[in-house]
Order: sequence, then structure tokens, then C-alpha cells
Amino acid sequence: MPNELLEIYLTDHCAAAAAGSRRMRRLADAERSAEDGSTLERIANEIEEDRTTLLSIMKAEGIEPRWYKSAVSRVGEAVGTLKTNGQLFHRSPLTSLVELEGMRMGVTGKLDLWAALQRTPLAERQDFDALIERASRQLHDLDEAHARRAAVLDGAPQPTG
Repeated sequence: MPNELLEIYLTDHCAAAAAGSRRMRRLADAERSAEDGSTLERIANEIEEDRTTLLSIMKAEGIEPRWYKSAVSRVGEAVGTLKTNGQLFHRSPLTSLVELEGMRMGVTGKLDLWAALQRTPLAERQDFDALIERASRQLHDLDEAHARRAAVLDGAPQPTG
């Protein structure tokens, strides 16, 4: 039973990681010219690396990603992009704010994933401390980016580079 539960847990996180990686890449691309564009680019790269690490862990355990979980996460992600945030044909300043909120939730989930796996026998083969530290830094940087963009709610212009 524990292996079955581990499999479910990892495949759920794998599907979420794929969606989060795609969403963070779009956000980093859209915010490339912002003051913190290079930070968002670094986070996008790290999130993809973390996804690759998760896939490696799963492969070592003989666990395959579930196509149906990936399909559901892709549909959910696509539905999320349909929200207009007040503008129909151009990217709204609210879009980055809302996407950052979603990414903060995703990175918090990833932080919880690494912390949970640190308490399993997998910790003998993987340095979860480094992954936890990186996720904590990502969360801090996303918090700062979110705070900058929250100024748009007061009518302030969105930060750009």
C-alpha cells in the first residue's frame, strides 16, 4: 500500500509540475522586459529542472507519469488562460499578478513535496535539503515579484524594464 500511495502522490505532483513549468515559462517570457525579468527567467529554468528531478525520482522508483493526469492538468491550465482579466486582446496587468499567485501556490506545493519526501527512504538517494532551499528562495522571489505587481491595483503602472 505505501508504494501505491507514493505512486499516486508523485504522479499528482508530476502533472502539476508540468503545468506549473509551462505557466512559469509563459510568465517569464511575458515579463522579460520587467525589472525582475531575469529573476523570473531563472525561476522558470529552475522549475523545469525541479520537474526533471521529480521525473528522475519517479523513474528510479519505477513510476511512470500518468497521461490522464497530465491531460487534466493541461486542460485546467488552458482554461486558466481564457480569463480576460479586463482586457480581451492584450495582456492585462492583472494577468501577471494572478499568474504569480498561482505560481506561489505551486511552489508552496513543491516545497511541501520535497519536505514530505525528505521523511521517506528516498532521502537516502536524493538531497532534498537543497531542493527545499531552492524552493524557499523561489517562493521568496515570487513574493517580491507579486508585491511589485500588486501596485497595479492602486492604478500604478506595471513595472517594466
